[in-house]
Amino acid sequence: MIRVRSRLFCKRLLPLGAPLLWGATAVTYKLACPLAQQNGLRARIVTSAVFFVVGTGLVLQARRALLRELREARAVASAAQRVLVRPLPARVAGLNLAATQLSADPGAVIGGDLYEVIATEHGVRVVMGDVRGHGLAAVGTVAAVLGSFREAVHDEPDLGHVLRRLERALARHLRERARGEHPSAGGEPDHPVAEEFVTVLLLEIRPDGEVRVLNCGHPWPYLLGPARAEPLTRAEPLPPLGPFPLPAELPAVGCGRLLPGQALFLHTDGVEDARDGRGRFFTLPAVLADAAGAGPVCPQSVLRAVLAALLRHAGGRPADDVALLVVHNDRRPVVRQPPGEPVGHRAHRLT
Repeated sequence: MIRVRSRLFCKRLLPLGAPLLWGATAVTYKLACPLAQQNGLRARIVTSAVFFVVGTGLVLQARRALLRELREARAVASAAQRVLVRPLPARVAGLNLAATQLSADPGAVIGGDLYEVIATEHGVRVVMGDVRGHGLAAVGTVAAVLGSFREAVHDEPDLGHVLRRLERALARHLRERARGEHPSAGGEPDHPVAEEFVTVLLLEIRPDGEVRVLNCGHPWPYLLGPARAEPLTRAEPLPPLGPFPLPAELPAVGCGRLLPGQALFLHTDGVEDARDGRGRFFTLPAVLADAAGAGPVCPQSVLRAVLAALLRHAGGRPADDVALLVVHNDRRPVVRQPPGEPVGHRAHRLT
């Protein structure tokens, strides 16, 4: 026990070693050096030079300590981001994925955007969302929504039940936040954080390629094919999660099938809301059509092209957080045997 305490004490004193050494150097020179006791011009110049060197050494030491703490803080923030919005695998259940996230704050690693792709027995389920605001409060909300999604997608066969689980998780999180911010209020607040909301897009891709979507105030995805990009659907979305309760019935919107070779482009509103120096909005559909090209859609190429065009348009960094996700169907066409057709004579049908 004594050894452990001694080690901890020495570890705490270690950062003070260099400042103490520089201070001891200055004091020793002032007290022991005969030149420091003189009042001539030469003595004053030498004394000033000594104290300038000592001061510079202290400043450099403080700078190194601050840079070390900054690197450690960024490493912790990066680790937290990997846990919250973890890197997606390159492939999930026959779907190729490419995703990226960009914070509007140059000094921030974690933003208020979220996304996740999980293969379940009900199909591949995708979430993309945008939390109002930035900072630690937004990070806590991202953690609450993503944590609930990662559990609910495996438990709930219906996409509407998944969305209702997200709503309950968000409500619990906001109540806990309200109690933490206003502990003197006591009890359960009626409106914990009235201005807080989250836009959420839930998407399900079944093994046959059928796409079903629930949208709470989020931008609709784009369907990408050779040299084309069009909205997946133009249905009216539900309100964002938070301000208003969800309706009693939550039927998912059927959007047809994602055929092999096609892709879905999901994004947050920071993309289409980005403006250039003249105040013009980013023309995402045209950029997507050019990025898709005339040949097969490559998710990584589409992602790089859109991000590069967005950064050029916004002058280096957009004013809002940005999240991009490309889901490409790389599954092989299903070969089916039509009823009554002789064996060996097969029709190739895409699902």
